[in-house]
Parts: sequence; structure tokens; C-alpha cells
Amino acid sequence: MDSLFAELMLLAVFGIAMAHLEGVVVVYLRKTLGLLDSDSNKEAVKEFPKRYLYIEMTREAATIIMLLVIAWLTGETWLEKGIFFLWTFALWDLFYYASLYVLIKWPPNLKTIDVLFLIPVPWIAPVWFPIGVSSITIIVIAVLFLSGLV
Repeated sequence: MDSLFAELMLLAVFGIAMAHLEGVVVVYLRKTLGLLDSDSNKEAVKEFPKRYLYIEMTREAATIIMLLVIAWLTGETWLEKGIFFLWTFALWDLFYYASLYVLIKWPPNLKTIDVLFLIPVPWIAPVWFPIGVSSITIIVIAVLFLSGLV
């Protein structure tokens, strides 16, 4: 159990650091496109040149690959690998928004519409949705861990 706790904490650190890195990249992308800090990302996708939109899609694919690889390397069973992926993904997603808020005060509120993902097509929803899903995922995994079920 101590080993599992240590792995979850290291994966949390990885996910949070990765979230901040992605947040910084998005801040630079927004500045390059001339978007105001308060602008919705939904509008940015419309203005994004197709070539750069495809490059952005490869960044997203690389993010998922990194999360899959770290889960694969740390988990021993298929169940652990799946839990580790969901745990790290949820922390990454939650702290991505936290990082953006600290850096540029975006999103201005939880009802702000965002482009959650571009692959295979743009997923568009209010920011509260991914924050809620990620928070629930983290809580469920923490409860399963504390109850000894994981």
C-alpha cells in the first residue's frame, strides 16, 4: 500500500507539472494569435490556420501518449495501468485549468466555453464539465485507495 501511495503521489506530481507546461504553451499560443486573456478558446479555433490546427492536434496526441506511457510504466496490472492513467489524466486536466487561471486569469468563470480537445473533432463544453469530471475521478480513485480496494 505504501508503494501504491508513493506511485500515486509521483504520478500526481508528473500530472501537475505536465499541466503547467501545457498551460504555458496555451498562453503563448493565445498571445501569438492575438487573443485577449478573457477570450473563449472556441473563437480561437475558428481563427487558427489549418496548418497550426493540425500541429496542435499532434500536441494533443503527444499528451495522451505521454499519459499512457507513464501509466504503462508504473502500473503492474491492467487495472493499475488504467487507474494510473485516469488519475494522472484527471490531475493534468484539473491543474491545466488552474495553471491558466494563475497565469492569465482564464477562464474568467466556470461557465466559460472551451475547446476541450480537437481529436477527432473539436469537443466544446463549459469549463465546469472537465473540472467536474476530473474532480470526481480523483475523489473516486482516492476513496478506492483509502478503502483498500485499489
